[in-house]
Amino acid sequence: MSDSSGAPPVAPPVARTVLQQCLRATLQVKPAEQLSEAEFVQIDRGMVIYVCFFKGATDDILPKMVSTLLNLRLCESDSGKMLSVLDLPGSLLIVPQATLGGKAKGKGMQYHNNIGKEDGLRLYSSFVSLCEKELMTAAAAAAEAEVTVKHGTYGNRQVLKLDTNGPYTHLMEF
Repeated sequence: MSDSSGAPPVAPPVARTVLQQCLRATLQVKPAEQLSEAEFVQIDRGMVIYVCFFKGATDDILPKMVSTLLNLRLCESDSGKMLSVLDLPGSLLIVPQATLGGKAKGKGMQYHNNIGKEDGLRLYSSFVSLCEKELMTAAAAAAEAEVTVKHGTYGNRQVLKLDTNGPYTHLMEF
């Protein structure tokens, strides 16, 4: 089936990501409570990936997402050359961000297209695992040390502190 221009229909995206290179990023993954202090994860140089899954997303999209995101040349090397986070190698901070699925309605936002919480958590966990596997493989091949994959807590509000060498932010849909 095609539209009047003869072009095949374009399927709506099943995931949206925002990428930001960083020099350091700190994410609160658990708020302070009466008997415990807040918990944080931190990465140094690398990339922050905000991710949101929409209705219709399945595990099939994850390998393509991971390959595309980790191979994009969005990180600036010391020489100024643009490299992928795998080429640096750099660290990753993955942040679940349901608000990326919002659409304005009046003066408010609605999130009707977002995936259900259980399926979203499962896809998010699988996405994090695939990213860890790819980044650790690249780091081992480069014999570089200190690269890490850290991630936020799905379904919780989190506080992010980000140090960048420029607002080099990119939106990617899958």
